[in-house]
Amino acid sequence: MSYFITGATGFIGRFLIGNLLKRKGTIYVLVRRGSKEKFEALKDRYPEAGDRLQAVTGDLTKPLLGLTAEAQAALKGKIKHFFHLAAIYDLAASAESQQAANIDGTRNAVQLGDSLRVGCFHHVSSIAAAGLYGGVFREDMFDEAEGLDHPYFRTKHDSEGIVRKECKRPWRVYRPAIVVGHSKTGEIDKIDGPYYFFTLLKKLRETLPPWMPVLGFEGGRINIVPVDFICDAMDHIAHEKGLDGQCFHLTDPAPRRVGEVLNLFANAGHAPEMTMRIDARIFQIIPSSIRNMVGALPPVRRITQHLFKSLNIPPDMMKFFNYPTRFDCRETERVLRGTGIKVPDLTGYAWRLWDYWERHLDPELFIDRTLSSKVKGKVVLITGGSSGIGLASAHKMAAAGAKTLICARGVEDLEKAKAEIEAATPGAEVFVYQADLADLASADALVAKVLAEHGHVDILVNNAGRSIRRSIALSYDRFHDFERTMQLNYFGSLRLIMGFLPGMSERKKGHIINISSIGVLSNAPRFSAYVASKAALDAFSRCAASEFSDRNIHFTIINMPLVRTPMIGPTKMYDNVPTLTPEDAADLVVRAVIERPQRIATRVGIFAEILHLLAPKVYQVVLNTAFQLFPDSAAAKGVKPGQEAPPSSEQVAFASMMRGIHW
Repeated sequence: MSYFITGATGFIGRFLIGNLLKRKGTIYVLVRRGSKEKFEALKDRYPEAGDRLQAVTGDLTKPLLGLTAEAQAALKGKIKHFFHLAAIYDLAASAESQQAANIDGTRNAVQLGDSLRVGCFHHVSSIAAAGLYGGVFREDMFDEAEGLDHPYFRTKHDSEGIVRKECKRPWRVYRPAIVVGHSKTGEIDKIDGPYYFFTLLKKLRETLPPWMPVLGFEGGRINIVPVDFICDAMDHIAHEKGLDGQCFHLTDPAPRRVGEVLNLFANAGHAPEMTMRIDARIFQIIPSSIRNMVGALPPVRRITQHLFKSLNIPPDMMKFFNYPTRFDCRETERVLRGTGIKVPDLTGYAWRLWDYWERHLDPELFIDRTLSSKVKGKVVLITGGSSGIGLASAHKMAAAGAKTLICARGVEDLEKAKAEIEAATPGAEVFVYQADLADLASADALVAKVLAEHGHVDILVNNAGRSIRRSIALSYDRFHDFERTMQLNYFGSLRLIMGFLPGMSERKKGHIINISSIGVLSNAPRFSAYVASKAALDAFSRCAASEFSDRNIHFTIINMPLVRTPMIGPTKMYDNVPTLTPEDAADLVVRAVIERPQRIATRVGIFAEILHLLAPKVYQVVLNTAFQLFPDSAAAKGVKPGQEAPPSSEQVAFASMMRGIHW
């Protein structure tokens, strides 16, 4: 006995081959001319097959599957079982591609089967052939299908119709449910069905503790079966006598509702479960015209598109959330009775499906998270690049292959920094630009020169800044402190942003990283001038991010904690408290470049902001205590630095507990 199989290198086909190899006979596999490597992988999967696996060159979209006359002559009368599995199983595929593969491909396969005079033509259809039939769909039903508007449903129904009406040889039809991975190994090769929701469950796990109750939605019943059941059942039914001209539902006789299935996978992935589920059918009380009108509103459409894209869920998937069809599989159960072949309980293998997905198919596994992938060959401008955070960041950008532009006031310091970077990374492209960003004319000149020499800037890191630690009581006659910090920290950065944004907008890509301060979150005393200027930059960034989100321009705010840089040198107390190194701070800049989040902040900073929101009076007492505990610096009081008292143990202990906050 010999077999001919289309789609043998596909998901179901690979496992079916394993079943058929336990029987006798040669297995002929249809292989496209450019896909020989897939056949070789199949042979490697089953080395015991030897020469029992034979490749037949052809094409699903061509008449008689593109087999040559010689190949047809060699196979005619020799094929006992012809398994037609090749098809597109993808809701997101285009209607044209599904027409070509599912309908035209099936017709071509049927014609070849007739020409070869095969013993039996086995067509693998789908429960999608029933469309959105409301009620129980029996195995002997076909023309009763309804709700076939979607291309996938339509093509699966019509392709099955071709077999029923045009096939001149004995035939059998199999309608698998949603096929998931192997129940023993979890193996699968594509994301489909319930797998679309795994990314959502993973994000919930990363955001909330597993014991947190979550509100969710309930949908219709989703019929899920593992691939090993499909292949075991199909192999057995195909070789039983007296079953020609019948259809078999390879389905779960007791399917679970969508919410129950998602909770099983949530439990498998250690994500919080949906404790309360709102039945999505409740929305059907709203007239469809109103639902469609609301869904078509631009804000609603854009929000939903963003959510679906971020969660890797095809929008069409939600159309079938309330799946109305139940599938009767009594004939299949009768044929399989006594064989031990039955649908395993999803509870027993859900964890295997999750584990395999997380190890092999999670989309995040295929994201290149290296800095080089984000900056190689791109123009990165870093202000304040001759020392501290800026220099450390420039080192990392240059090492990753970026065209690194560093800007600072001192020419000598810039040249020294350039030499240091080039020594650390031979061949690095480093360009230096002298500018005083507190002088808006100098900032404008910098923008003009950079654009003239490089054409554009891909990533702008606004790192240059001025910090002043002085209580308000000592600043009554020092209004210029507020002017100086605002001039550099806000107006200088804003000038560069406004200079480079037009080019980013035109190119529809760009990233602006603003180095802010943890003080914006903590509202620490004595930094009113500094924090106010950084808060202004934060507010601008948030507004700008909203305006440019549709142009692929990203804004990231880094609420940087205390870093040991020359800027904090005058405050000798910081010599005795824990701080980040410039290299640690540069790692935050790298993270901003790779992940492009809206904000990066430490846990201490976030905690301070939450405490300020929830208990402002209590937090005010804490800050005032710190204000009394930490005195003004010698520079702030106008005395010589040597006259400062060394920090007390209480001061050091408090600063250590609130690591990173400016005191």
